[in-house]
Amino acid sequence: MGEVEKLNRLANRLLQMLITLIGVSFLTFCLAYLAPGDPVAMLLESADTIVSEEVLEKTRAELGLDKPFLVQYGNWVVGILHGDMGMSYSAKKPVFEKLSEGFVGTVLLALVTIIFVLIISLPLGIWSAVNQNKWQDYLVRVLSFIGVSMPNFWLGLILLYIFGLKLGWFPIASSTVTLQGIILPAITLAIYQSTKYVRQVRTVILDELHQDYVIGARARGLSESAILWKHILPNAVLPLITLLGMSIGWLLGGVAVIEIVFSWPGIGNMAVRAIMMRDYPLIEGFVLWIAVAYMFINFLVDLSYSYLDPKLRKGI
Repeated sequence: MGEVEKLNRLANRLLQMLITLIGVSFLTFCLAYLAPGDPVAMLLESADTIVSEEVLEKTRAELGLDKPFLVQYGNWVVGILHGDMGMSYSAKKPVFEKLSEGFVGTVLLALVTIIFVLIISLPLGIWSAVNQNKWQDYLVRVLSFIGVSMPNFWLGLILLYIFGLKLGWFPIASSTVTLQGIILPAITLAIYQSTKYVRQVRTVILDELHQDYVIGARARGLSESAILWKHILPNAVLPLITLLGMSIGWLLGGVAVIEIVFSWPGIGNMAVRAIMMRDYPLIEGFVLWIAVAYMFINFLVDLSYSYLDPKLRKGI
C-alpha cells in the first residue's frame, strides 16, 4: 500500500470522525434543549426557596438560555473549540474541570478491568479450545454461561457483601481513587466481560486449529505448545483486537451502575447525578466525551489492523 493511499485513508477516517462528532453534538444539544423542566429554576430553587420570575429571567440571560436554539448551539460549539465546554449548573464550575475529576477514576478502572479480563479469559479460552468436547471444555462453557447470565450490579452487591461487609478486606464505599477500592469494581466488571472473551477466544483458537498451516506444522514435527504460541496465537490476535477496543470504549464511557454500587468516583457516577440535577452542560460534555473516546479507540484499532495484518500492510 502506497504512502499516498495511506494518507487518503487516514484523511477519510478523520473526516468521518468529524462528521460523526458534529452529528452527536447536535443531537445531544437538541435533546437537552427539548428536555422538560427548567434547569435554571431547578438550580435556584434547590434549597426550597421561591425565586421571582425576574431573577429567573436574569439568570437565563446570564447563561445564554434566552437565545434561540441555533444561537445557543453555535455558542456552545465555539466555546468547545476554544476549550470551554460551559459551566456546570450543579457544581458551579467549568464542565471540563468537573469531567476531569472523574476522568482519572474511570481510566484507572478501565485499565485494571482490562488487565483482569485478559488474565481470566485468555487462559480459560485457550484451555477450553485445546480440550474441545472434554470435561475441561464443558466446565469452562458452563461457567461462561453462568457468568453472562448474572447481572453485573447483582454480582457487585454479592462481592461487596462478602468481601467488604463480612470479611472487611475492601472498603464498602470509595469516595477517592485508591488501589484497595478499585479491586472489587474491577473484578465485577472483569467477570462480566470475561464471559464474552472466553467464548470468543475459544472460537478463534478452534478456527485456527483447523487451518492448513497447523496441519503442516504438525507434519513437520512441531510440538503442540510451539504451534499454539508461535503460530496460532499471533493469528488469533486480530479478531480479538476489535472486541478489546469495544470493551475499552465501553469502560471509558463510565459504567454508571457499577460506579454507583461501589460509590466509585468516575464519570459514569457523575453523569447519573448530572441527569438527576438536569445539569445539561455536564450531560452534554459527558456524551461528547463518550463519542470522542469511542471514535479514538476505533481509530487506534484500525491503525493496529494496518500494522498487524500482513495483507493490509502489503495492500493485498
